[in-house]
Amino acid sequence: MAEALIEFKDVSHIYGKGTQQEWDALLDISVAVRAGEFVAVLGHNGSGKSTLAKHANALLLPSSGQVLVDGMDTRDENTVWDIRQRVGMVFQNPDNQLVATTVEEDVAFGPENLGVPSAEIRRRVDEALVAVDMLEYRLHSPHQLSGGQKQRVAIAGMIAMRPKCIVLDEPTAMLDPVGRQEVMETVRRLNREEGITVLHITHYMDEAIHADRVLVMEEGRIALEGTPAQVFSQVDTLYRLQLDVPQMTALAHRLNKHGFSLPVDTLTVDELVNHLCQ
Repeated sequence: MAEALIEFKDVSHIYGKGTQQEWDALLDISVAVRAGEFVAVLGHNGSGKSTLAKHANALLLPSSGQVLVDGMDTRDENTVWDIRQRVGMVFQNPDNQLVATTVEEDVAFGPENLGVPSAEIRRRVDEALVAVDMLEYRLHSPHQLSGGQKQRVAIAGMIAMRPKCIVLDEPTAMLDPVGRQEVMETVRRLNREEGITVLHITHYMDEAIHADRVLVMEEGRIALEGTPAQVFSQVDTLYRLQLDVPQMTALAHRLNKHGFSLPVDTLTVDELVNHLCQ
């Protein structure tokens, strides 16, 4: 089993500490993300999932407890730069992360700031654009691209920094279904083929189907944890947490109430068809 790349040890985070608006966003979270793993984090708005994401590269620091990234404590000011090189963040709105006039300049921005030599930047930019299938757009203006293409360029910008992990904070929330599919195919390929660790914050259940592990958050705590099949088989619990389940899981659940005996961990169309044919 791979060793932990990001470790949360009894982490709590309080917004507005000491004020009348004090709010516990995380409460005693202990969980690890292993190198090469794809972890999806689910939860309704206000459950703490984005706060968790921002602790993974020291954008936020714990009110109590400890976050370790590759063995480095996020509260140590001397390691913040190294932590952020290892863990890159991609946010909801790609426009907030696009800074240059052409796609390739945008992808080069991060490595240039790291002082990477020009020849190496050129190689990294080309590799990153190939990885997200955007090389043919390298001379285009980022702001003339579709939402899905913009987000893929933002991801390429992260890849060019050579992180060990990419944290995606609801990267498909502002995209249409085609853009969502483009981004998720890119993320899965980077995880599978490049070995990049992925921590994916989402409220789309179907995006979590292909993860290695799913965390479900509720009121700052981890309410459920397991493989997608283990988590999504708990349909009634997820409904109680005001969450949905993948469409095929919901359909199997409804069919079972009408006399069928389908496996409760059915996740995909192919799985459902196979079970029905049997």
